[in-house]
Amino acid sequence: MLKQIASVTTMNLRSVPQRLGSSSVIVVGIAGVVAVLLSLFALTRSLSGAVLATGSPDRVIVLRAGATGEFSSTLLVDAVATIKDAPGIARTDDGKPAATADFVAAVNLLRKEDGARAGLAVRGVDPSVMAVRPEIKIVSGRSFTPGLRELIVGRSALGEFQNVAIGDEVLLRDGRWTVVGVFESGADANESGFMTDSATLLSAYQRTAVNSVTVRLTSPDAYETLKTALTTNPTLSVSVERETDFYRRQSQEANQIFGLVGIAVGVFMGLGAIFAALNTMYSAVSARAREIATLRAIGFGATGVIASVLVEALILALIGAVVGAAISWLLFNGNTVNLGDSTGSIVFKMQVTPALLLLGVLLACSVGLIGGLLPALRAARLPVATALRAV
Repeated sequence: MLKQIASVTTMNLRSVPQRLGSSSVIVVGIAGVVAVLLSLFALTRSLSGAVLATGSPDRVIVLRAGATGEFSSTLLVDAVATIKDAPGIARTDDGKPAATADFVAAVNLLRKEDGARAGLAVRGVDPSVMAVRPEIKIVSGRSFTPGLRELIVGRSALGEFQNVAIGDEVLLRDGRWTVVGVFESGADANESGFMTDSATLLSAYQRTAVNSVTVRLTSPDAYETLKTALTTNPTLSVSVERETDFYRRQSQEANQIFGLVGIAVGVFMGLGAIFAALNTMYSAVSARAREIATLRAIGFGATGVIASVLVEALILALIGAVVGAAISWLLFNGNTVNLGDSTGSIVFKMQVTPALLLLGVLLACSVGLIGGLLPALRAARLPVATALRAV
């Protein structure tokens, strides 16, 4: 049986060049499906990676109770002082709490690529921010000076927006602020904006409340101690989350949107590719009706015929997968993406990973298998006498 399968399959594949036009329909259809879906999946995973990279299990973010994010949260000065005095918070070298009370504003700037306006977050932080977020490193220039209108810009934002280099001035609500340094923080969400002194930014915007307080724990196990102390304090009305949980929740909305788009696109394009494969393989079976009937007449079994049609469909699907994966990798891998609105952007690089490429291959094989199954069964059931007379 194996010899028959090998013989019939080899004979079938040798005839593919004679049906190059129809066979290319499968390749092109599957290549399109794989390229589009891999690009959407890469966008979703890369965005999630950039957002989740911002969180750390030994950090906690405190918001007003009921707030879904920083922009919808406000914490007054008295509440901030109470939060910073809670147990479980690590200390800096000078004995102060490793905590930063952040106020987040936004500014619209021009993108380098197309000149379009996009929002960029301006995060006001406490001077102790480096103790809370040790991943932040000044890579060029210097850090901002508290009390002065100075900004440091993330490396991702520097590569994406115009006029944000060291020495440039950025127009905020009360005047121009000077960029004095560039920082990196592991390509996380913070790297897509500015940082400055929180007190100075609050004064410029005439605000008295911050949006959040982020603290570094003495250890990840101190989370429950801190949470209990803050949520049971009658003078506070706050929510307490590990940073990792907070940013995972923040990324879920984007994941759901792109996930639904990916499913919708995948279903429609996948159905189109399956119908193209069905049509092509049915045509191939019809063109080889006499050949198949002759093989059956001289003793070849139905299994060999079915296998030959399925192998052809799978090989064409694999070629389409390779083409689609190559297109996705060449066009999108390493590309910088800027997603956001007027309140801020997140800049990240798309990564078409080996795992995604493997997913594309498996998807293509599924489409090829489904598209080749019915024509393969038809070929196996083809009446020998009828086929010999009809051709």
